[in-house]
Amino acid sequence: MPKSVALKLLLALPVFVAAVVLSGQIAVADISRFVGEYSGRAEVETREGSMSLRDMSVVIRETGIGYSVTWTSTTEKGGGRRKAKSYQIEFQPTDRDGVFSAAMKRNVFGHTEQLDPMKGQPYVWSRITGDTLTVFSMFVAPNGDYEMQQYDRTLVEGGLQLDFNSHRNGIPTRFISTFLTRH
Repeated sequence: MPKSVALKLLLALPVFVAAVVLSGQIAVADISRFVGEYSGRAEVETREGSMSLRDMSVVIRETGIGYSVTWTSTTEKGGGRRKAKSYQIEFQPTDRDGVFSAAMKRNVFGHTEQLDPMKGQPYVWSRITGDTLTVFSMFVAPNGDYEMQQYDRTLVEGGLQLDFNSHRNGIPTRFISTFLTRH
């Protein structure tokens, strides 16, 4: 290799390394605007067609290489009982700008990887576009039917606007919209 080419490559190396490091910081910086704890209430239509109130909360945190989203939905049952469902997912940057893969399990080498929708596990990913953090989740039923869930969490004054959509085989099955206050 000629010395002039080797010198150019050597001089370009710090720029390349800086670009790689900064691209990771930019991905994490995008999530920093969303980091926090939020809560609110939503009116939800039950499967029976009646309306019920549901307490909702979400916690968004930065992690070493990405971020985590934890959300809880609490419903009131008969007799004053409350039933809470919580989910926590860590996300890592991908090669696509603003798109993050879910790190939901560890393989035998200790590396995180996606779950397998063909085994009844959800396939989850997220993206940040402007002021909206979206989490997508796809389930494949044993008969091949599918369900897509989409959680749009948009930054607004004082908190997040949460819009949840669920579709089964392309047909809308549920929509929830509520404001979550930042704490």
